[in-house]
This record gives sequence, C-alpha cells and structure tokens, in this order.
Amino acid sequence: MGQGTWYMGENQAQRQQEVRALQVGLEQGLKVIDTAEMYADGGAEEVVGAALKGRRDTAWLVSKVYPWNAGEAEAGKACERSLRRLQTDYLDLYLLHWRGNLPLDETVRAMEKLQQQGKIRHWGVSNLDSDEMQRLWQLPGGEGCATNQVLYHLASRGIEYDLLPWCQQHHLPLMAYCPLAQAGRLRHTLMSDATLRDIAQQRGISVAQLLLAWVIRHPGVLAIPKASTVAHVEENARALTIAFSAEELARIEQAFPAPSGKQPLDVV
Repeated sequence: MGQGTWYMGENQAQRQQEVRALQVGLEQGLKVIDTAEMYADGGAEEVVGAALKGRRDTAWLVSKVYPWNAGEAEAGKACERSLRRLQTDYLDLYLLHWRGNLPLDETVRAMEKLQQQGKIRHWGVSNLDSDEMQRLWQLPGGEGCATNQVLYHLASRGIEYDLLPWCQQHHLPLMAYCPLAQAGRLRHTLMSDATLRDIAQQRGISVAQLLLAWVIRHPGVLAIPKASTVAHVEENARALTIAFSAEELARIEQAFPAPSGKQPLDVV
C-alpha cells in the first residue's frame, strides 16, 4: 500500500496537516507516494516536496504528466517543473496520466530520454485498458513500461475480466487509485452496505480498512488511498495486517460479484 495525494495542496490552511500525514505514512511503511502535475495545478507536488524534505530516500516517488506534455518536445520541461516542486532531482516513476492525442511511441521515446538523463528511474502509464496495453507492448521499448495505474475498488471490478489478468501474466504491477471509491458515486453504497458493515464489525475493523485489504489481497496490486490526516493514514496502514477467511471472501463476492464479461475501463 502507498499514499495518494489527489485533492492535496488545494487549501493552504491544511498544508501542514497534509505534510505530516504523508510523513506518518512513510513511518508506517507506506513508502510509495503518488502525485501528479494536475493535482491542484502542482500544489500537491509542493506538499509532497515539503513532506520529503530531509527524507527523500525513504520514499518511492511517483508523479504523472499531462498527455499533452508527454511528447518529445514538452516532457523534459514538464518533468523539470515537477522536480522543482517536489524538491528532488529524480522521480522513481513517471506516468502518462491518461491516453491523449500524441502517439504512444513518441511518449515511449520521451520517457526513455528522461531515463537516460537520470531524471526518472522508471516510467509507466495510467488509465490504459487492456487493448491499449497490448498496443503499447508491441511498440519498440513499450515493454519498458513499469506499471499501469487504474481505478479499482470493490464496486468497480471490471479490470478483473481482462486487464488485471493481462498485467499479472506480464508481471506488470497494477496501481489501484480510488480504492475506497473516494471520487466515485459508489462510495456511500460501499460504506453503508450491510454485508461489509457486518464483516467489519465482527472483525473489529472499519469498512474502509476492509475495502483496502480486499484490494491489496490480489497479487501484484498496490493501493494508493489518499489520507490527509494522521489518524486516517494510521487507519489505512492497519489494513496491511488484515487477511480474510474463505467464508468472508465468499460473502463479499456474493454482495459484489466479479464481472462476467468485458466492461469499459472506469475512470474519474
């Protein structure tokens, strides 16, 4: 499990609280911090930079580039801006935020150039479905993609039909954003579901912890929930210790069944 930063950096009054939450997350073992140039127009990256001051080597830092900045002409400048806001000289992982109009092979070349310059160590993509991943894999250098970051939670299981198996087959880690349906219309449905509430109550955990534990039980899946308070990040971290019984998983499966066919990739 890592830490997301969507909606951070939008309120100056909450800045120190957000900085401390990220630092406590690192102390709790949530080493991956995910951000993007889009979040608060770079404000989230600035929060992350403040949180990592003096402790950059304790984090695995991920940022994302707008699709129109992911070409050979703009990627270097966009990456430099992110590095300045993050107060670091390299990213561990740089992601294409979503599929834009630029050819994927141009983005691959731009990412490889950033690697050669030492500005990024790895590159990947976000919000690409299985057909787009297959096309990427066929491009020169496409197999250098290190991850795909997509929306995934218990009420949005479409990736289990084809994308997740494809990623697992190709040993490609998958990053799950909004694992608690934070930005989706289904959050209330999940949090108030009778089956989930009953299982959580029996286990002495929160429904949120149950949902996080369910996402990360899948091999090769990393959840990146956003937590802007120390209490919230500590609650999230405790989900790492939760293991489900076969009976619990069967009850969850009955309440929120896996897809029986191809579904459009959910995006928020």
